[in-house]
Amino acid sequence: MLKQLKNTFASFRIYHDAADTAENYQWFMTEDNEIIGMDKAELTKKDIAILSAFLTPYDTHFPVPTEQEKLWKKRVNGLGTQTNITPFRFVYFTIKKNQINLFSFKEAIHAFFAKPVPILWKNEQEGIIIEEQSSLVEENISYEQIIDVLMSDLYVKLNFIVGPYLDHLTNINNHYNHFLENAAVALSYSEQSVISYIDAIPALFVNQTDASFREEVTSLILQEFAADDELLHTIKTFMHCNLNVSLTAKELYMHRNSLQYRLDKFIEKTGIDVRQFHQALTVYLALLGNMHKEA
Repeated sequence: MLKQLKNTFASFRIYHDAADTAENYQWFMTEDNEIIGMDKAELTKKDIAILSAFLTPYDTHFPVPTEQEKLWKKRVNGLGTQTNITPFRFVYFTIKKNQINLFSFKEAIHAFFAKPVPILWKNEQEGIIIEEQSSLVEENISYEQIIDVLMSDLYVKLNFIVGPYLDHLTNINNHYNHFLENAAVALSYSEQSVISYIDAIPALFVNQTDASFREEVTSLILQEFAADDELLHTIKTFMHCNLNVSLTAKELYMHRNSLQYRLDKFIEKTGIDVRQFHQALTVYLALLGNMHKEA
């Protein structure tokens, strides 16, 4: 096919790296993840439509895929059949638009790992890092640390959702697509920069419910406190601290007695004891629904 295109279009060329970029070129990616391009002046609208039907238009703002990234792209498209594979996990990230050159971002991310990690881009602001599990505990990556470093050194604000480790490729295309879709939803429910996919599951369940049902639950559970941001923040922090009063008081820089007063106030007014796991869970789901309403 490439030979035919080369014979048809005099300006045909293969893209190798960022230095090879030509703004006047229309670029495409083949099924083998090879990037080719032709001068736009040589292409008609009909040519572009036909080429786009069997090739994927490619934006040269993105780094050229490595061999590992090409392999993972095939896998997440359902073409991977390898059974013996190093345990891995998907890590979703989102960065603010125009904060950093994507080539520089990729280089910065690689600096935190023992070897380059595949990055699959959804667009210029979202993507998936594919991290292999290390046998050495000290080599485990702290995504909170990555955020701290990139914020201080490059002034880049980003968020992560860290998936569970997998040791197989069964239904990997479905898992990948669901993870990519749900990660963005989960972040809209969280105030944290890094959350695990497991912790995001309650938010995903809440997101599947009807808006009127969420409003009803919020009204019934949170009652007069639905708009009390200070008290709701206290309750959220209490839950994030695993219902531990001492830890919560420390986190909020608050005297233990003051915290207990706020908790008792909520319990007395609503009749819901947030110190009990099952009742706290109900309040947590209501808080998620309330966050969705605010968003």
